Amino acid sequence: MTGRTRGPRGSYAVGVDRRRKIVEAAAKRFAREGYHRTALTRIAEDVGITEGGLLHHFRSKKHLLLAVMEHRFTSEAQWWARLPPDATGPEVLHAMVAATERHLTEPGLIELFVLTSAEAADPTSAAHAVFAERYQGAVDELAQLLRRCVERGTLRADTDCTAIARECIAVSDGLQLQWVISGGALDLAEAVRVHADRIARTITPDGNGL
Repeated sequence: MTGRTRGPRGSYAVGVDRRRKIVEAAAKRFAREGYHRTALTRIAEDVGITEGGLLHHFRSKKHLLLAVMEHRFTSEAQWWARLPPDATGPEVLHAMVAATERHLTEPGLIELFVLTSAEAADPTSAAHAVFAERYQGAVDELAQLLRRCVERGTLRADTDCTAIARECIAVSDGLQLQWVISGGALDLAEAVRVHADRIARTITPDGNGL
């Protein structure tokens, strides 16, 4: 009886681990080679399974793409969570630039983000719920960081933290789209830095930029 009760649990754990490895392998392939240029067979080979085994966990390449984007959002949230709790307003804005530089180390994932965000505009799309949750969470978390800065006096007391958070995220995402369309010609990190500097001049008590 003990063996029978452990069996399903063991199978479930193996399945969860296998899904995680597939998503991580796909994220690396997509980041290096791009979504359209990556064959499912290559991802399966990276994990040591067949393409059929991969499709057992993800019904299609599009389903795998969505899982990769969820993985990216989770990784990004964890990165932001490492920001010191006593970070100043300018330091939070500097983190926006650092996050962009981090994205540029995996250019394929920027392309994936733009590709999937377009699909997420359709309320019936599976991507819609994932992106809706991502945006709400990202705005709430960044606004909370900014409110703490207001409380410590490193941002002006009249700062509309939610509005600033929405603007910063909108500009970052919009610039990623322009970066993709320009074929990488746009200096993405510098464009984000210029915007963050402009914001800093309007919401810091001394009016200094970055």
